[in-house]
Amino acid sequence: MGRGKDEVRYDADGARRVMRKRDYMADFGGQLGLGLMANLVGQLTYFYTDKVGMAVGGVGVVMMIAKILDAFTDVIVGNMVDHSKGGNKKYYSWMFRMAIPAAIVIILMFTVPIQAGQTAALIYVLVTNLLLTAVIYTMIATPFGAVMIVRTNSLSERSSIGLFRAVGNYGAGMIVAIATIPVTNILGGTQNAWIKYGVIIGAVTLLLFLICYNNGRKAKFASDYEQEESVEAPEEEENVPFTEAMGMLLHNKYWVIVLLFNLITSISSAVAASSGTYYAKWIFGNDNLVAITGTAGMLATVIGFILSKPIIAKLGVTKTVQLGLLGAAVPALIRCLFPTNFIVNVTCSLFASFIQIPLMCLYGVLTAMAVDYNEWKYDKKLVAMSGGAIGFGSKVGNGLGSVILTAFLSIGAYDATLEVASTSMRYAIYGFSNYLPLIINVVMFLIFTRFDLEKKLPQMREEVAARKAAK
Repeated sequence: MGRGKDEVRYDADGARRVMRKRDYMADFGGQLGLGLMANLVGQLTYFYTDKVGMAVGGVGVVMMIAKILDAFTDVIVGNMVDHSKGGNKKYYSWMFRMAIPAAIVIILMFTVPIQAGQTAALIYVLVTNLLLTAVIYTMIATPFGAVMIVRTNSLSERSSIGLFRAVGNYGAGMIVAIATIPVTNILGGTQNAWIKYGVIIGAVTLLLFLICYNNGRKAKFASDYEQEESVEAPEEEENVPFTEAMGMLLHNKYWVIVLLFNLITSISSAVAASSGTYYAKWIFGNDNLVAITGTAGMLATVIGFILSKPIIAKLGVTKTVQLGLLGAAVPALIRCLFPTNFIVNVTCSLFASFIQIPLMCLYGVLTAMAVDYNEWKYDKKLVAMSGGAIGFGSKVGNGLGSVILTAFLSIGAYDATLEVASTSMRYAIYGFSNYLPLIINVVMFLIFTRFDLEKKLPQMREEVAARKAAK
């Protein structure tokens, strides 16, 4: 007999399962929309320099300023969400409020008024970047990130949510990486072509957010079932002053490691988002080739997602992350040795994409583990603020990535008007495409050797449960 519609289900640890198939798909859609926004921003450096004609140095400085200002909003919004009213539904209401503004600003990102001069264009770039990332993206992503922790108490379901979100986020990256250059070239390759492309992405993002919100507003959280079963549901967390909450987080060793993890990997992701286009155009002579590399990466991604759950189940969280970091360093080293070989480059991209997929499924799980440690150490989860402050690291990392990329280009005397790359341009592109990923992944592996929380969590959860029972 099939499983009854209202059958109560539990995971191996005895936690009630609350997720349905449509919940996972709607959650996937929300993350896909966020991923489209984030990855589209990663393409902007190339758009600003090669399609609009803006100065490389100015673009780098403006993007850095935008990301630094953007980063502080994550902490502020996280604290605000933690102490706002509205129960479970408050996490999805932000998505509904920001859906239409998100679509509008996505389009505005490409309407840079270069005719008004470099200064006016740079101011426009700063304002639109801040609106999209510091305001709209943050007000959607911060509460949406907290949903993983409060939606279900089942670690198995949290891992599954992480998997679906990783698929959505990576899928968005692949869509943007593969489609952007060919589609805009088909549309004419001009700034107007990119504006049309922005209209398409904006409409898709709006639809995804509305679907996710509609499902979320009707969803039942773990605490809803506890109330139905006459179990005392957890109260909304007591207000913790901002400075006190930040002090707690900074004294949480594991939260700091996850913060550094997000910071460093975000630097790598920000550079990688644009480096492929520069590499294809100047090293291989055709920027349309970036679609081939992206397609190879997508094939590896599909295989990686299929194997992610068994890999994580076999190795555990910590070893899976360490494998992904070392696995990404190896193809970077090979590219350093054979920088002009297209086949080697595509093969390395395929392997790197595959080996890092299980790691990507664990971003939210790592944050949830740090939140559990908060509860054990302070009796305060600080759910949204923990995720928001982690977002701080991600956005600063993205800003630093943009600055590093433009710094390499400036040092290499980058000139978009040349037909063939100069020697200094080629070595600059090798630097941020091959050598930087090698160094970053090795450094992050060394940092992550200090993350030993996984084996401690079961005992910590027992102690927390005992404290609650005593109360």
